[in-house]
Amino acid sequence: MEIDFLSWTTLLLLVAAACAGFIDAAAGGGGLIQVPALFSAFPQAAPATLLGTNKLASIGGTVIASKKYLKSVKLPYLVLTPCVAAAFMGSFGGAYVVRGIQSNQFRVALPIILLALLIYTVMRPSVGFAHEPIAAGKKKIFHALVMGGCVGFYDGFFGPGTGSFLLMGFIRIFGFDFLHASAASKLVNAATNLAAIILFGAFGHIAVFLGLAMMVANMFGGYAGSHYALRFGNAYIRLLFMGVVALLIIKTGLDAIYSLGVAP
Repeated sequence: MEIDFLSWTTLLLLVAAACAGFIDAAAGGGGLIQVPALFSAFPQAAPATLLGTNKLASIGGTVIASKKYLKSVKLPYLVLTPCVAAAFMGSFGGAYVVRGIQSNQFRVALPIILLALLIYTVMRPSVGFAHEPIAAGKKKIFHALVMGGCVGFYDGFFGPGTGSFLLMGFIRIFGFDFLHASAASKLVNAATNLAAIILFGAFGHIAVFLGLAMMVANMFGGYAGSHYALRFGNAYIRLLFMGVVALLIIKTGLDAIYSLGVAP
């Protein structure tokens, strides 16, 4: 995979990475921008290499956003720590398994799941505005392990919508508001990205220099996105979240149609 760092293609990839970092920092879904940009720029490259490069580019913005959030919000680490650990292991397992398994079944089911998530959010306008975290007993720690493991495996195996699922999971299962849920999601997402980077890197599926350049741009976007989320709060994140989910429904719906061979 030959890369000209002085080309317009590389410049557009850096812009895409910055935009992806901004969106991802507040509501998740940065992959909607970054992954198609990579596949468009390098149509002949191995998909695993593009996905690995995307993970390397994404982790910078995720870490920066996490750091900025943690200066302003407090999170219950008794729940978050097992969730992060389970997500790391789940993502590593998912990325390993996906090398030999087709994901067409997920392509068909995903837009339906996301549509249900969007309808639920629209029909419940008050959801995610009250921050009333549930006490971290054994039951909630178990829930954290299950959620982290399942979403982590999904992120390593397939990926689209991971941030949206984490965001709503923290709201519905643990009583977070949108702001705290977004902060928690960034920490979990950093773990899933790291696991995928380790696996893709071990098999040589990362364009390291391009990934690092995009990571810097993604970090700027992540810093700006978390800044605006903290400034404008839950209402801003909710609107952005619904917009991202709506775009995900369109994108994954089209992917599902093509995977089934329905489209010409």
